[in-house]
Amino acid sequence: MASTEIHQSPSPDPSEVVTVEIVSKMFPSTPVENIRAHLPAVLEALVEPQLTDKPMVLMALATIRAEAESFEPVSEGPSRFNTSPGGQPFDLYDNRRDLGNQGPPDGASFRGRGFVQLTGRTNYQVHGQAIGLGDELVTNPGLACDPRIAAKLLASFLKRREGEIRAALADGDLSHARRLVNGGSNGLDRFSGAFHIGETLLPEPVTA
Repeated sequence: MASTEIHQSPSPDPSEVVTVEIVSKMFPSTPVENIRAHLPAVLEALVEPQLTDKPMVLMALATIRAEAESFEPVSEGPSRFNTSPGGQPFDLYDNRRDLGNQGPPDGASFRGRGFVQLTGRTNYQVHGQAIGLGDELVTNPGLACDPRIAAKLLASFLKRREGEIRAALADGDLSHARRLVNGGSNGLDRFSGAFHIGETLLPEPVTA
């Protein structure tokens, strides 16, 4: 794969060139009104953690394409991956120590939500505190689907893995970059498709 150049001096305002028109081409099946409604919050959330250079903007948008293609914060639904046959919804998450869950009803309470499908008590606690909510996200996890909060949580999640993500992108290894967020390859086709489309359409660097 071709490498993606890493820019260490991101623009403070990517919204001048990361337009609804460009992003709609990265999300060909998504209603443009959803992009118009939520793109400003996503771009704004990338400013404070200094993730506004081209590779990280593309990483953020491609992650949304993979995990919330509607460009709206979404809440995970029951599936064979999170619910046992005949069991309560999300019961397979209830005792996942790797997620920080402590038993029922943690699986349902801390199911995947937002633009990045934040999952597990630990992630809700760590990233809730990182974006200034203290423990409020733990006591009211549904806030992760508020668009502005969801955008900040996406930025926080990417910031925490920033070094590894940048290295993967510099090597052109989109599969590894996706694993750093998802833990696997779920949505890799959508992620890679959005990234490559955006790579050809966004200016280099993102802004002058």
